[in-house]
Amino acid sequence: MKVLTFLPSVSLKIYIFAAEMEHQQPINTNWSENIIIADANYVDNVAFDLIVNFERIIERRIPPADLAQWVECVAMDGGMRPNEEQQTHVVLVYDKEKPTMENFNPSDLVGQIDAQAFKGPLGEFSFSAINAERLASKEDLLTDTIRLVASQEGVKRIMIIPDEQHLDNVREALRKIDDDAKRITVFAMQPFAGGNFRQEILGYSLMQALGIRSDEIK
Repeated sequence: MKVLTFLPSVSLKIYIFAAEMEHQQPINTNWSENIIIADANYVDNVAFDLIVNFERIIERRIPPADLAQWVECVAMDGGMRPNEEQQTHVVLVYDKEKPTMENFNPSDLVGQIDAQAFKGPLGEFSFSAINAERLASKEDLLTDTIRLVASQEGVKRIMIIPDEQHLDNVREALRKIDDDAKRITVFAMQPFAGGNFRQEILGYSLMQALGIRSDEIK
């Protein structure tokens, strides 16, 4: 398991402007070419379901998912390849009432994950955990973040993990994005009606991070 270590160079301070918001919420500053945007609570719920279901199938305890390994798997599924010089921002949107990813290690979005980073074969990954508080719903914040990131010229690759109940909102947010200029991948547990983006199955990256081997489930 990779240890998330605070890196002074990671300063996450940009502003999201939501149409419904009367205020600005700081989130990040200099976007890298690679961005992962995820609904942290949804991903955590899916990890829990996989743990419960596969423990019955393979008849052994499954430990919490390795967060660093999971984001690296998402990055690979999103088209990234080994390059220690590249940088990736990971934006985790969460409900204020649930600031943890209980089925991941580390799990505390505020105390252990926000403003932390790690380095590996795919480069440096820096984390920002944000919640909408009173300014907007989590779903609005996630789609506003997608719109903002997609509008940045320097961003070349975006990987998005939304709650599947809100896929229509994500599809609409990406409708006018030039996919030739940006590689956009949306992750879900099963294929869905297409949009202006690629699709990948979320379960594969989570199974890797949970240590579930393919030979165990055959």
